[in-house]
Amino acid sequence: MANHPGIQLFVGLGNPGAQYEATRHNAGFWWIDQVASERICKLSHYAKFFGDVGRFRDTDHDAWLLKPMTFMNKSGRALAALANYYKIPPESILVIHDELDLPAGTVKLKKGGGHGGHNGLKDIVACLGSNDFWRLRIGVDHPGDRNAVVNYVLNAPMKDEQQAIDTAIDRSIEILPELLSGELESAMLKLHTKAA
Repeated sequence: MANHPGIQLFVGLGNPGAQYEATRHNAGFWWIDQVASERICKLSHYAKFFGDVGRFRDTDHDAWLLKPMTFMNKSGRALAALANYYKIPPESILVIHDELDLPAGTVKLKKGGGHGGHNGLKDIVACLGSNDFWRLRIGVDHPGDRNAVVNYVLNAPMKDEQQAIDTAIDRSIEILPELLSGELESAMLKLHTKAA
């Protein structure tokens, strides 16, 4: 991980449309919206990238923000379109998504791995032809029954869960300078130590 070029593309996963805005599955969108707001970065719709796109500068680093507008199970189409166009390698991409296997309020950074049944990740791996990208996993908790998962992620969190998720998003945005400069190990340490 030494001499990592840094994250050049941040992709938040979610579903477009007002009816999905407040649902757990849109945690990735919340993250992107917050970074865009804090960095005064306007997101505009680009048909060729199938999503809402923005570019921001933080100290010496430029990066893209992307919210795919393709619905969750086609997220890879948007990500691959932008990454291929700007020749961004998988290891310089961070995908931000909801994570059932982590409690609400927990946030973890990792590189690679499987898709864990997450339809957004599944499509990204297929379209990118690689699972070598980074993931920021925002815990939304698990309903306890796998048959209840779809209904669970497509509903809004309870008030206390939402507060925990918002706090986790704030905490993960604090490591943005390390992500951009390529200090991924340092970012992980900072994030996971704070979470303990």
